[in-house]
Amino acid sequence: MDERRRRFEERYKAGNMPWDIGRPDFNLKEVLQAYNISPGRALDIGCGTGDNAIFLAEKGFDTTGTEIVSMALDAACRKAEERAVRCHFILHDIMQGPVKGAPFDFVFDRGCFHSFDTLDERRRFAKAIADHLSEGGYWLSLVGNADEKRQGPGPPRRSAREIVEAVEPFFEILLLKAGRFDSNMEPPPRNWVMLARRRQKT
Repeated sequence: MDERRRRFEERYKAGNMPWDIGRPDFNLKEVLQAYNISPGRALDIGCGTGDNAIFLAEKGFDTTGTEIVSMALDAACRKAEERAVRCHFILHDIMQGPVKGAPFDFVFDRGCFHSFDTLDERRRFAKAIADHLSEGGYWLSLVGNADEKRQGPGPPRRSAREIVEAVEPFFEILLLKAGRFDSNMEPPPRNWVMLARRRQKT
């Protein structure tokens, strides 16, 4: 088991998951509406306990959620069953290989991109997402914001430059704005809201 997976498994076991807010993130709702992104095949990477994936399915997307922590995935499956929503949930690490069902039209990640510490890792993650998208497909990523001077716990923080350097080789960035995570923490952590469109392969 790699260190990243072990770290997240320990946090789920301890119940230390501030990212698990019990509802879909408002940033996802706002971007879908503002950019008129039509329902299609959607992939939620690092779906956690499933709130955003279930929301996408309820909006008409054919949704697949991937997660590296089985405990989180079990909770996501229970939520979908309770809501009578059809989602595909897979225990899978996108960095280890392709997700069944690709290509997708829309990829969402809430806090996965910022969990990688080096430019090389972030660029590999961005390429993996591009490889899973159809031509012109969208990627929405919510990323911890390095401009925040937070005292105490919070998500990893990246600069706008770190995002652009990793993403630009594979995507056209349509939106990169400072905002905040939907959160039960007060004050909520600041973020970057990035929407990017996959570049055409040459």
